[in-house]
Amino acid sequence: MFSNGQLIFGILFALVFAVFIFLAYKKDLNLHRKYYKGSVWVLIAFISFLLMIATIKYIFV
Repeated sequence: MFSNGQLIFGILFALVFAVFIFLAYKKDLNLHRKYYKGSVWVLIAFISFLLMIATIKYIFV
């Protein structure tokens, strides 16, 4: 389906992209801690809401 060159390029691209994203996140970590201090609670509430909707769907179907 893919040639060897395409597979190698895809794998290398994914690895370099992941490293770049990791380094950018590491560089901005202090800013994230300062400005997004309570955002984990918003994430927990959102996931809980989605789980509640899925539970209601499976109960009433």
